[in-house]
Amino acid sequence: MRNAIGSDPGSSPTAFRRVAVLHHPKIAESRPLAGRIAAWFEAHGIETWMALSWNEEDVLSALPHTDMLVVLGGDGSILRAARMAAAGGALILGINMGRVGFLSEMTPETWEARMPAILQGRFRVESRMMLRAETTVNGRTQGGHLALNDVVISRGALARVVRLRTQIDGDTLTTYVADGLIIATPTGSTAYSLAAGGPILPPDLRNILLQPIAPHLTLNRAIVLSEGARIRVHTSTDHQAILTIDGQFMFEMQDGDTVDVCASEHVSRFIRLGRPTDFYHSLMARLEPRR
Repeated sequence: MRNAIGSDPGSSPTAFRRVAVLHHPKIAESRPLAGRIAAWFEAHGIETWMALSWNEEDVLSALPHTDMLVVLGGDGSILRAARMAAAGGALILGINMGRVGFLSEMTPETWEARMPAILQGRFRVESRMMLRAETTVNGRTQGGHLALNDVVISRGALARVVRLRTQIDGDTLTTYVADGLIIATPTGSTAYSLAAGGPILPPDLRNILLQPIAPHLTLNRAIVLSEGARIRVHTSTDHQAILTIDGQFMFEMQDGDTVDVCASEHVSRFIRLGRPTDFYHSLMARLEPRR
């Protein structure tokens, strides 16, 4: 394996200059663990800073010249960190303190034994595609939003379908009559899309997945699009609809609003110590019933 800085494995320590350790505001154990991890890096001569993973303003202001983000928490914390780090290209290392941990590489019990391999350059970098979404309200386009998992247009509080006329590269595909539509990356194929019956895509693919949610008398199959596809969704509803980004940001939508989604120029870069096939082992460990 070749590390992100460019040295061969085992030839010399990796040239990490600055590392961030992000801890979770609602997991009490994450703060002291972050302190121990930061002290470990400082003991190895690496400048380290700490912050709450939810404090976006502080994290973004300190991100320049940071080589790696060590994120303590669950997949939600890693999604948040990935969006913040995307423009600068910092590597992400997840330590799972959540429930699922699809995106994490270590646990609180294993980090100290496994971290030296990273400083020695014995890791690979896994790049994962991201999406960019823009909304148009009353003819005015509103800012772009990055997503590592998915962009979802769905019904609001009322249990009534929305009609989502969907175009691919300017041509109409269909009008989904459904609870909603998930537009997902391969990373997001194991999240909400999977719960809605969608296929599982390996994380190194660069495709865009369309997965309807509870469709009614309309197309009920997932569609896998190429990376270069541009999707436009026209919302038709007599009540409120909702746009969500990675399940963490929510925007109200009204009848006639549109959402444009395409692959982002940014990617998320994860540190991995195992083989690419570890994705399948991790997946099955979470899907198969415990014996």
